[in-house]
Amino acid sequence: MVTLREIPGGITAPAGFRAAGVPAGIKASGAPDVALIVPESGSTGAALFTTNQVQAAPVSVSREHLARSGGRVAAVLVNSGCANACTGPDGLEVTRASAQAVAARLGCPVEQVLIASTGVIGVALDRAKLLAGIDRAADALSATGGGHAARAILTTDLGPKEHAVEVCTGNGGFRVGGMAKGAGMIEPLLATMLAFVTTDARVDAVLLHEALAASADDTLNAITVDGECSTNDTLVALASGASGVQITRGAGLDALTAGMRAVCHKLALDIVRGGEGATRLVAVRVTGAHDRAAAKQAARTIANSLLVKTAIHGGDPNWGRLVAAAGRSGVPFDLSRALVRVGAVVLFRDGLPFDEAAPEAARVLQGTEIEIQVDLGTGGADEATVWTCDLSAEYVRINGEYRT
Repeated sequence: MVTLREIPGGITAPAGFRAAGVPAGIKASGAPDVALIVPESGSTGAALFTTNQVQAAPVSVSREHLARSGGRVAAVLVNSGCANACTGPDGLEVTRASAQAVAARLGCPVEQVLIASTGVIGVALDRAKLLAGIDRAADALSATGGGHAARAILTTDLGPKEHAVEVCTGNGGFRVGGMAKGAGMIEPLLATMLAFVTTDARVDAVLLHEALAASADDTLNAITVDGECSTNDTLVALASGASGVQITRGAGLDALTAGMRAVCHKLALDIVRGGEGATRLVAVRVTGAHDRAAAKQAARTIANSLLVKTAIHGGDPNWGRLVAAAGRSGVPFDLSRALVRVGAVVLFRDGLPFDEAAPEAARVLQGTEIEIQVDLGTGGADEATVWTCDLSAEYVRINGEYRT
């Protein structure tokens, strides 16, 4: 039997990790903008990256390093305030130089250093500031530094996103912790903006990657704020092994996946809840599909619909927008047997509207957390949920002024 217990500490809740977050002057505000995560004696690592064909320099270098190291990771360096994307050979050179600086400072192979960046695309990352920040962060590394690191990776986020759990199994207990950033440009398609998960379980890189992918599938890969897939999306998992609990295929892997899923679920909902300009967290649940992929495709189409998102913001129970989005999602859909529900209120069923229920549904839409269900009417047994938020004028303001 596996039980999960929420604990404090974020990415440094698991044993064997130190972290830091410091200001390096990359952000004009002077806020913390360089974070460092370091397992005390190296770790196994796994990662998922953006599927965007335009990939930032840190994504390219981290992919290369993971392949060369065989899944060994000695440090993760993160900067905010500059995405280092679309910056050409100079951007790659800055990324490689920063990895070399971390390796030299920690005494580890350069291929065991992973890099992540977030911020404005197309702006050169200041090499001198980043290298100075690396030294400052290395000096500040602490077993209680997870909170500082979580603040250093933020951009337009309302606040830090952290979570940790203790996983108790018949073979002993271990911990899983995490932190994330993301508020806009969120349409993961394999990861989310930036997220980092640590565990003190002992697990090889292959099984760690399996657990990471499985835990992300219905959490960090099931959210959307604006349907925009970033150039920098990175999700990294690190396993220090400090608990001594060995993870093997079967019940052990299931327990690790459960712990990672719990952490990723909380981080994912915090990203959507804190989406740029968001006032409502919305779970779009699609049922009646013949397979989960179809259900998720329909849910994502509905969740990304600008008309659906603006109707939710305005408290308008416009079921027509929901069925229209489901109908264009590219999966089988039978309007004559479909169902639309807002909360517990049925607005449409079997080809007929229930407009008399609209006032009650409008009241449901005034809440801050809402579930919308659309049954595809095809008689299938599979379902999926994608979490989204409403679209407000504040989102337009934030992104209209993002660079100016």
